[in-house]
Amino acid sequence: MKDNPLSKRKLTQNQKRRIQSNNEKALHRHQRREKKEIEWQDDMLGESQDGIVVTRYSVHADVENAQGEIFRCNLRRTLSSLVVGDRVVWRQGNQQLQGVSGVIEAIKPRQNEITRPDYYDGLKVIAANIDRIIIVSAVLPTLSLNIIDRYLVICETANIPAVIVVNKVDLLTDEARKEVEEQLKIYEKIGYQTMMISAMSGENMEKLTALFNNSTSILVGQSGVGKSSLINHILPEVNAHVGDISENSGLGQHTTTSSRLYHLNQGGNLIDSPGIREFGLWHLEQDQITKGYREFQYFLGTCKFRDCKHLNDPGCALREAVEQGKIHSVRFDNYHRLIASLNETKSQRYFSIE
Repeated sequence: MKDNPLSKRKLTQNQKRRIQSNNEKALHRHQRREKKEIEWQDDMLGESQDGIVVTRYSVHADVENAQGEIFRCNLRRTLSSLVVGDRVVWRQGNQQLQGVSGVIEAIKPRQNEITRPDYYDGLKVIAANIDRIIIVSAVLPTLSLNIIDRYLVICETANIPAVIVVNKVDLLTDEARKEVEEQLKIYEKIGYQTMMISAMSGENMEKLTALFNNSTSILVGQSGVGKSSLINHILPEVNAHVGDISENSGLGQHTTTSSRLYHLNQGGNLIDSPGIREFGLWHLEQDQITKGYREFQYFLGTCKFRDCKHLNDPGCALREAVEQGKIHSVRFDNYHRLIASLNETKSQRYFSIE
């Protein structure tokens, strides 16, 4: 398995010390809590068996065995970054202790992982072993292509296929719908699958559900885009809590507190993650963001100057591709917005941490 490029970030010594200190404190708190709650003796545990993590809490995780039974488990102190989707080795206890039924002892190698930056913990893994990332956007307050591009950079960097889904299209007028369709063509022309759906009216919901067949997908998107409504439509028995759009900000309220893996009737799996309002990219280097724009790949390395900033530099291959219509100007402008945001964020972090 290739190294995950998300894990390659440059940190200052002060940042490294702060992250290590926070990790040690978190581990110490976890160990004290685990010791206070449960003392598992080896003779209290059965044979090792395989399982998959279907829900992750602060100090526990729910593990599903081969028979589809779910057990709440403690984590061995040596484990780190256990997340939903992890395949694990665990042991069941011969009795329940304070609602806990066993212990997770090891994490099997991951096929891939989604990682996001965390101010205190460095890079934080949020899900593992994923076949597809479904980026959910909505038409209210407005469809943001810049946010879609942020998610796509993450997908490309993690080398996980992405599908762009626009929800709540039942709220669109005919004119507004045509505008959204034109915006989605930008992504269709560079190879991304897109879909316009409505959890309310049911439009294209069967088409969306068909994507999940015999695979593991994860829904990502800002709060308020309707992820919980989609889950309610696909899995009505789950009855996920649905949040309202904030009247003041237009942003949704977070409605999911723990990542969760659901099994679908047709055989696939669906992971729902807590709403992420800001999916930061400050852990990525500029060249990683550049490579995260898939249509740039053909032109990279052909600029006149090796240190080309892809702005007004003479002989810039990307700029020429935009002028020739080979790269859409919206994507090119969004790219520079991301780069500017990245530089600004890193500058602020440098002065605040150092």
